[in-house]
This record gives sequence, structure tokens and C-alpha cells, in this order.
Amino acid sequence: MTLFTIRSAKVVVTLLRFTQKKSSIVATVAQQRWVSTPTVAGVCQNESKYGYDLIVIGGGSGGLACAKEAVVNGAKVACLDFVKPTPHGSKWGLGGTCVNVGCVPKKLMHQASLLGEALYDAQAYGWEIPDAENIKPDWGKLVQSVQNHIKSINWVTRVDLRDKKIEYLNGLGSFRDSHTILVKMKNDTERTVSARNIVIAVGGRPRYPDIPGAELGITSDDLFSLDKPPGRTLIVGAGYIGLECAGFLRGLGYDATVMVRSIILRGFDQQMANMVADSMVEHGVKFIHKTIPKSVEKTLHNTYLVKYINIETEEEGCDEYDTVMWAIGRKGLVEDLNLTSIGIELKNDKILVNDAEQTNVSNVYAVGDITYGRPELTPVAIHAGRLLARRLFGNSTQLMDYCNVATTVFSPLEYACVGMSEEDAAQEYGEDNIEVFHGFYKPTEFFIPQKSVRYCYVKAVAERSGDQRVLGLHYLGPVAGEVIQGFAAAVKCGLTMKILMNTVGIHPTTAEEFTRLNITKRSGADPTPASCCS
Repeated sequence: MTLFTIRSAKVVVTLLRFTQKKSSIVATVAQQRWVSTPTVAGVCQNESKYGYDLIVIGGGSGGLACAKEAVVNGAKVACLDFVKPTPHGSKWGLGGTCVNVGCVPKKLMHQASLLGEALYDAQAYGWEIPDAENIKPDWGKLVQSVQNHIKSINWVTRVDLRDKKIEYLNGLGSFRDSHTILVKMKNDTERTVSARNIVIAVGGRPRYPDIPGAELGITSDDLFSLDKPPGRTLIVGAGYIGLECAGFLRGLGYDATVMVRSIILRGFDQQMANMVADSMVEHGVKFIHKTIPKSVEKTLHNTYLVKYINIETEEEGCDEYDTVMWAIGRKGLVEDLNLTSIGIELKNDKILVNDAEQTNVSNVYAVGDITYGRPELTPVAIHAGRLLARRLFGNSTQLMDYCNVATTVFSPLEYACVGMSEEDAAQEYGEDNIEVFHGFYKPTEFFIPQKSVRYCYVKAVAERSGDQRVLGLHYLGPVAGEVIQGFAAAVKCGLTMKILMNTVGIHPTTAEEFTRLNITKRSGADPTPASCCS
């Protein structure tokens, strides 16, 4: 005779009234099964002393991806997110840096600048554009359009969390112990939540220099919502954020100057980095090399006087700008987490993790820009977050592979790469053991408007022996990200120069230039093409 049945996604147990002994045996088996399946949210009532299976601190790309994947695999999840306003008062909604003040608005403003350039190209193709020389962008309208799109993403993200039954807490979280988080809510109340596992995905924010008047400058956290045209702008810092912002500002018609302390695009292939800078100069961006700011002062006519010094010659100078923007790097947001209370190990304001994204505290993990030594890229954080959730709740063992991650710098002439730089390959394998194939090319669409092709260039870094495994691919030209993405998959699959040279290209495209590579730097031959079709 059936007494009652317990059902869940993982197990169905029916207790039968045969004997008391048999019922006890079945109940014992059932209890053991509960303990062995902690991945099912809301099921393990007897063993659950925590409110959640997972708490994610940070509502950016990596944290949200981890939270949503955890729910798919049966976990009960809470996600905390809170944005401290910038010194200029800028703040934003759910979604993190990429959505609000990073990839998304950056790409939209980059596109706006390309459209301005396209207006002039169109005339060469026969389009009649009256008074084209006087066509100017409306900064206010551009900012409003960008912000409207961002807010739509914020809303969709919030609804998605609700639909997936992820509890969203709009508050600032800090550790009380390794399983417990104190949340200071946006409405000034406090709440304590606990979980078996905790993932830190708080990301980072821009650094400010330690100089008088630094607070007068803005950062990329402010630029995309700036309530007035930036005018003549100084961007301090020559990483990808600084170059991208300088590029689209110049493309929108504003005077843009980049102040460079040491090198362009640190961490990237330096031949390519310098070509990016040279192409930006050709587009009208100015550079001040080997220079750092000393102070910023507001003038009587609401401009900013920047005093600076050359670090090699010690020559001092000054100039006035309408806007000063800091792009000197980013810091991890660790100060509010109270990590010292649980002994989390840090390095340079980033969290140290192992190959499984696990910190030195066994149930605490970290993904994204807050982790030390990882690529600070949105797709990296997303993929790492998903894989972590699958390992925690889906019985997966797959680890994140941080090798050969492709990326793009959205400069006026875009630069994309995957794999090793020429310098890193030479250092790891030895200069005599690598071969560098390279070539300039001429995009077909550049011919009629007579656009400069001086810096359109591709390079493949490969092993010198055997089939010449490709170690790195580099591309400078239009739609660089679209070009390199497919090649990134090929590099992950072990692409060789033999395969590349035997691949038939699609003509006429710029992507096919990789299949046409046959000249090596070692040969000394001219890499400039004589014709586009032979």
C-alpha cells in the first residue's frame, strides 16, 4: 500500500507500508540522495542552513552570466549590484561597465564618428549632399540616443532576472564571514543574506592621478552621459580606452589630444600599436609623448589649464582644454567588500584566483575584471562566469581557457588581434624560431574616395618549423573585429600557415588578406601589393 510520494526534479521516492523497517530503509536512502544533490534549489531543506545556493556580488556581464547559468542548473540565486556615483555625479543602472559606460556606448559613438566620415566618402560615390562641409553632429541628441539604448538594456536585464527568479538586491555588499553578506540597500536599510557559495564580480573603475585638480577631470564613466559637448579635449593615457575615446571625439569634429607617459597600447604588439597611433595622427588626433600632467586648474572662462612635464627632458608646459579625461588605468573595487575579514588574498587591488576561479577561501570565487592577471574583456567575464556556474551546480569540470582570446581596439582605423604579439613570441620561442608574415593591402572601398591605405596592414606570427603553427594574427583596417573573430576560432583549433595559405579567400574582402600572406620579414621583400586581384 502506498503511504505517500515525494517528488523533485532529481528523485521520486515512494514510501510503502510493508513494515516499519522497510520504510526506514527507503527513507534513509532518500535522505542520502538529498545530501548528494545539493545542486537543486529549494530541495535540500534538511541540510540548507543558508538562504541561497549562490550569492553573486556585482551585476555586470560576468556576474549576471554566472547568476543566470546557476539558475539554469537548479540553484537558488541572489545578485547584488550597486553603483557609486563618480565625482561628477554620473551613475547608471544594472548591467555593469560594458552596458553602461564601456563597450556599448563606446561602440555606438565610434559608429557615429564613422557615419560622419561616410558622409564625405558618399560624395565620391555620386551621392549629392548639399552643404556637406557644414554638417555637424548634435552632441546632445547623440548622448540622448545612446542613453536611451542603455536604459532599454537596463530594463531588459532587470526583467530577465525577475523571470529567472534571481533575487536582485540593489545594495552594496560586504563580507561578515565567508558565507554571509551584509547588504547596505539603496534605501539606506540593511539586510543580511547568506549562501553556500559566493562569487565576487564587482569589476573595476577608472583611476585618478594623484595631482592637484584631478577631481576636475572626467573619466569614461562620465563621457557618455556628458551634458555638454566636450569641445577641445585632453585624454591622459594611451591604453585602448584613451585611444578609442580620442578617436571617436575627433571623428565627431572635436579637437582631441592624447598625453602618453610611456608607450602606446601597453600589452599589445608594439609595431601594431605604433601604427594605430600613426593612423590616428592621420585622422587628426594629436599626441604629446613622454609627458605626464602636474596639475589641473579651472580658469575664469570655464576651461581647464593643464600643466605638464616631459619625463625625459624635464621640460614643462601648459595648455587649456574644455575637457580633461583620465584614462590611466582601472582599479579593482575591493575596498567596500571587507575582504580582510575572511582573509581573501589580493594583488594590486585585484583578487587572486586559481584555474577554477576559486580564491584562497574555498567557497568564495571571483570572475571578470576583479581577478588578477585575467584579460579585462566582457566576453571573457561572461564565459568564465558561465563555466563557473556549471562547475558549481551542473557537475561540469570544464575550466576557462584564457589563451588566444581575440580583442579589438575601436580606433578610427580599427585594430584586432588574437594570440601572441611578435615581441612575446620572440621572447618565448626565440627570434630564430619564429617567422613573421606580413603585408599591406588596399581595401576596395577605399579607392573611389581616395582614402589613405598607408596603415592597412596584416601580420601573422608563426613557428618557423614544420607546418608553421600560427601563434598570433594582427589586423589593422576596417571592421577589424568582424574580420578577426572567425580567425580566432581557427587559431584555437591549431591553425597553421600551411592551412592559411591553402585557404581560398573571399574576393574582394579585407579578410582575404590573411590568406594571401606569403612575404616574411626575414626575407626583406617589399610587403606592398602591386595589384588587388593577382
